[in-house]
Amino acid sequence: MVSHSDAAARHALVTGLHGFTGEYVRDALVAAGYNVSDGAYANATAPTGPNPGKAKDSVADNLAALDITSLEQCRQAIDALRPTHIVHLAAISFVAHDDALDMYRVNVLGTLNLLQACADVGHCPDRILIASSANVYGNAAGIVDESVVPAPVNHYAASKLAMEHMVRTWFDRLPIVMTRPFNYTGRGQSERFLVPKIVSHFVRKEARMELGNLDVARDFSDVRTVAQIYRALLESDAAPGEVVNVCSGHPYTLQQVVQLVREASGHDLEIRVNPAFVRQNEVKMLAGSARKLQRLVPGLQPIDLRDTIRWMVQP
Repeated sequence: MVSHSDAAARHALVTGLHGFTGEYVRDALVAAGYNVSDGAYANATAPTGPNPGKAKDSVADNLAALDITSLEQCRQAIDALRPTHIVHLAAISFVAHDDALDMYRVNVLGTLNLLQACADVGHCPDRILIASSANVYGNAAGIVDESVVPAPVNHYAASKLAMEHMVRTWFDRLPIVMTRPFNYTGRGQSERFLVPKIVSHFVRKEARMELGNLDVARDFSDVRTVAQIYRALLESDAAPGEVVNVCSGHPYTLQQVVQLVREASGHDLEIRVNPAFVRQNEVKMLAGSARKLQRLVPGLQPIDLRDTIRWMVQP
């Protein structure tokens, strides 16, 4: 495998670049000196430069983003860009997405296309980071480390676990690190997700809000922390085939999150439990062990959830 250690030569292909997480990963990589592309420039003369604003405008004005469900598009992108690093974020990530088949097609077959394209064009990047999900752990209790046997309870989690099993067949051919991110949030996340929904109601000074189970607990991180972790893992000593939890190790109940938003916004409202929002296979408590992550990314300084909420509430 050829090493591309020269910072000036580092070029990252980020699938899902214009999604919630991708925007922050792009910023973290650009700040570290990477050229960043989403694959839309497969037929162009040069990849996106280190100006994130220009990159976004260029994609809008010229080509559509890479469709990972097309093996041929993946081949063209890998062959033209020859990226030194790949960060694979593109996925259907909303648990309640109403088309289960879509989840498997994008999350499993789309990932396979990306890896198969590397093999087909004879290109081996220095590192490929693939984002799975901590949802694969299902209703595991306590602080969950990477040794816990996955037990998915919904199609999203099942599609991610199926993807993991498929990716494992490539561990001996490509330098892959697989992450299992727990919940994370920040500015720009869709209000379909829990924390942005809560924040938006308080910011708009609504009189009431409907939620599901108030006793569920989640391990929340800041999306900016997650982006820095992904960048660091690209450059870490993680062995090929490593699976890493991306988490804070500190669960917060829904009631605690509401209280943090209440304090940050200076507003209060009535909370009602809507039975329609209570999912049948709700994961009650999901918190991760960050021990392996801290070993692979020493000196990590995660952003506290209280600061994340304040940032999201600010105009």
